[in-house]
Parts: sequence; structure tokens; C-alpha cells
Amino acid sequence: MSTAFQVCIDAHDPHATNRFWAAALGYDVEDHEPMIVRMLEAGFATDDDVCMVDGHKAWRSAAACGDPDGRGPRVLVQLVPETKAAKNRVHLDLRVGEDRRAGEVERLIALGARHLWDGQQGPQRWVTLADPEGNEFCVS
Repeated sequence: MSTAFQVCIDAHDPHATNRFWAAALGYDVEDHEPMIVRMLEAGFATDDDVCMVDGHKAWRSAAACGDPDGRGPRVLVQLVPETKAAKNRVHLDLRVGEDRRAGEVERLIALGARHLWDGQQGPQRWVTLADPEGNEFCVS
């Protein structure tokens, strides 16, 4: 039996970073308002735990998005106090194929990504970008 997993991304602005990754991956931003209302009513959360995002109650410290087809892993973006200081030890590699790579890089840059470098190992080529928080990822 395989183990389900989600990808967690650290950020100073979890909601903006979550919107970026939802758009980048074709995912849906999760609406946590019904759960938040229940948690507030039960006393498990306070108003300090919540903010308003796009007219909905959202967790101040986290946001998430998921694959509408249920195939890919969920992405959880969590608030962290520290600034990114070094290259990621783990990163996402968006595999779109050589024929789509240049167009996908352009689309991601338009969403807020930043071009870092182009890579090649033998016949394999990729482009390394950074999301709006500086987290590296590749497009291959």
C-alpha cells in the first residue's frame, strides 16, 4: 500500500503563495471557511487565528490547494517567520515536455515566478525558476 502525502511550502504570505501554486499546477484553492466557522463556534480557534481572503474566512497561518482530479498531491502553504536563506534541498519539477517548456516558463513568470537559470544534463534540459517567495522549482 502506498502512502498518501502532501507537499508543504514555507512562506511569509501563505495565501498569495498558495494562489500562485494553484494557478501554476491547475489546482483549486481550498475553501476552509465552513471548517473555520465550526472551529470558532466550538472554541477550538479564535479570531486571531483567522483572516479574510477574497471575502472568505481563512486560516491566518496556512492555505492549501488540491488537484481537481484527485490525482496529484495536495499543496499546503504554511506561514513561517524566517526568510529563505539557502537553496531548497527538495523542490518540485513540473514535467511538461520539451515542446511546452518555453510556453510554460513564460506563463509561470507572468504569474510571478522569477527565472534563475537554465540547466542541462546530457540531452535533458530544464529551467529553474523561483516562486514569489523564492522557493526554487524546475520546469522540464
